[in-house]
Amino acid sequence: MEKQKDDNQLSRGLKNRHVQLIALGGTIGTGLFLGAGQSIHLAGPSIILAYVIAGLACFLLMRALGELLVSDVNQNSFVYFIKKYLGEKMGFVIGWTYWMCWIAIAMAEVTASGLYVQFWFPNIPIWLTGLVLLVILFVINIVAVSAFGETEFWLAIIKIAAIVALIIIGIVLVAIHFKTPYGHASLSNVVKGGFFANGAKGFLLSFQMVLFSFAGIEMIGMTASETQDPLVTIPKSINEVPTRVLLFYIGSLLALMSIFPWQHVSPTSSPFVQVFAGVGIQSAAMIINFVVLTAAISACNSSLFTTGRMLFSLTYDGKSKLSRKVGTLSKRQIPFNAILFSTGVIAVIVLLSILMPGNVFSFISSVATTCFLFVWGMIVLAHIKYRKAIKRSGNERKLTFKMPLYPISDYFVLIFMAFVAVILTMKTETLIALVGSIVWLIALFVAKSLSDKVKED
Repeated sequence: MEKQKDDNQLSRGLKNRHVQLIALGGTIGTGLFLGAGQSIHLAGPSIILAYVIAGLACFLLMRALGELLVSDVNQNSFVYFIKKYLGEKMGFVIGWTYWMCWIAIAMAEVTASGLYVQFWFPNIPIWLTGLVLLVILFVINIVAVSAFGETEFWLAIIKIAAIVALIIIGIVLVAIHFKTPYGHASLSNVVKGGFFANGAKGFLLSFQMVLFSFAGIEMIGMTASETQDPLVTIPKSINEVPTRVLLFYIGSLLALMSIFPWQHVSPTSSPFVQVFAGVGIQSAAMIINFVVLTAAISACNSSLFTTGRMLFSLTYDGKSKLSRKVGTLSKRQIPFNAILFSTGVIAVIVLLSILMPGNVFSFISSVATTCFLFVWGMIVLAHIKYRKAIKRSGNERKLTFKMPLYPISDYFVLIFMAFVAVILTMKTETLIALVGSIVWLIALFVAKSLSDKVKED
């Protein structure tokens, strides 16, 4: 029996720097490089406050997750804790929902990669770029977990370098009072027209974009069982990553709005291109296209890693023939079959997406992103149940990575998630996505209930 357990123990090939950059890279995506202008136009300077509030909620979410992970570092994913504290049915629903979320992210990013490559090579079909990318990332993911970690590390470094360059340019231009087509670079540009320039509605509506820019931060919950010295690495990564993400987002937004008054930051194209071109960098569009391509590749890489581990976790110890096949590890201690299955699903969907109308494609992506709200909410609820169980057992003193201000912090995160869900009802497209995600969750609950009933009969 012990031998079987060893055979199904994932490899601990991820170092501290891998884990930090995996979570950091997972949250800094094309949304910042391409969508920052849209966020700024929606909320004005108050977008910074929106990021501070959302960043605090995400940090506390991560602390809740971290406490769960540290309590048992041998588990394959955070879904184990949801299953343990919220029940088998909820674990099933959240596990398959999370798998679907990352499949949809991969679908969107693989297609986006094809569009970015067409910037240089317009005659290469989008589907061909997507499939070549999937094959390369599949090979990286099945070699060893350290190969995935190293690839993600360097892809994340490219994105961070672009953000740091923007922040440094912003500081220099403000210091020399650089003349722009719209005046001079100055910190006073940030608050021109008032902090809440578009009123309360603009500020509130920005939270949907702001919160979803943090999607993927919980990926640390998929790395615990493959991390070297997880009791040190996990707490260190969780304490540092949210603050760095917040620093990069707020730092880049402040730089953008200092160089150009926020009203003149481009809402339709990348504001990064606008800034780099504005200081005389001729190949600005080419540089940012390269950066967003690496961001898309990074998201796809994370998708293969996450969907493979989640599928392995969901099918491990399963009774069906498919579960026994998918829920096993290769000789390299990699969930090869689970990664292969997930890659195949992504490839099929990418080919189908070419035939799909654009609004169907957008709907699937929106539903998947909205489902992150439910996943995060269940992590926090599992943490609340965990702490109650610890209290009953009298082992509170043994906690090594305590959630600050528990239980107020947990309830703050849950209230914030509910607040964002209410905001989603304020726009037709986000309301449709919210309803779609609720239908998906109910469908999974029903499917699990029917499955359990058939087993009982």
